[in-house]
This record gives sequence, structure tokens and C-alpha cells, in this order.
Amino acid sequence: MTDKLEIKHTGRVWKFGDQINTDLIMPSASFRLSEKDRAKMAFSAIRPGWAAGVQPGDILIGGQNFGLGSGRPVGSVLRMCGIVGLVAESINGLCLRNCVNYSLPGIDCPGISAAFEEGDIARVDFITGKVENVTRNTTLQGKPLVTLLAEIVVSGGVIPMLIREGYVETEPTDATSD
Repeated sequence: MTDKLEIKHTGRVWKFGDQINTDLIMPSASFRLSEKDRAKMAFSAIRPGWAAGVQPGDILIGGQNFGLGSGRPVGSVLRMCGIVGLVAESINGLCLRNCVNYSLPGIDCPGISAAFEEGDIARVDFITGKVENVTRNTTLQGKPLVTLLAEIVVSGGVIPMLIREGYVETEPTDATSD
């Protein structure tokens, strides 16, 4: 990987509270839909129409234990909506890995919920953990994204990284052929 990793994003904030589970992010009714249609249903149980308002480059701010629950591909859904980063009081470990696998960086940052209002502009350096509220001219220090996870994000996700490093073939092979 590169000697100097960089993952910085500036965008409008969407804010969610504590204990947001993966069922709320990606409802069961979306399972058999295309990725595009699945994204349209993100958070529909608690914020109907939310996905229609998201613009590419927006940042999600969450409360405690964001993304608890099952291993639904919430990273894919949030990326498809246009979200480029996640900062929360704390991110559930399974959710964080799922987001990273789809090239969506996330970090924990105590105090983040009180530091932002929805619509504020955030500037986040996921490598250093520095989180700025550009709107209010305040700064917080979050926990930096660990190097291995940052490398996966910069690679475009876990599958592109595994392909690039030769662990996975780009085209499926037929195990029955000689």
C-alpha cells in the first residue's frame, strides 16, 4: 500500500441517535431489491424519504453503538445513497467492518453528537481522527482508523483489495472444467 494514506472528506451532516440497528438502516423488505432500490429504503422505518435527500459527499453522524445487529451490507447501502463517511460516538464492530469492506470509512468520536446539528458541514480526517465542524468552527479528536482498515478503504473495499493482491480472481472460474 502507499506510504502515506489519506482519507479526508468534507460534507453535509445527517444525524442519527443511539442504538441505530442494521434493521433500521437496511429493512428486510429491501433484501431482494437491486442495490439502487435497496438504497432508496435506507432508514425508511424512522426517516421515510431520507435517502432522496442525501447528496453525494454527505457524512453520517451517529450516537452510541451505531449499527448494532446483524451483518447486513449497510456499508453498501450507505455508499449507494451517497454517504462518504461515518462518525459516531461508537460504531458497532460488525457494522464498522461491513462499512470498511465497501470502502466507507468510519471512526468513533466521543462528543460528536453534541458537536453537530443536522445540516452542519463536517470535515473529517479518518487517518488522524480529527473532526471539524466547519459551520460552528469547533474541533474534536476521534479515534483514528487503524492502518489495515484504512488500506482497505483506499483500495476501494475488501474485494478490490483482494483482487489487486492476487488472492481473488477477477473473473469467476468453473471448478468443473479442466
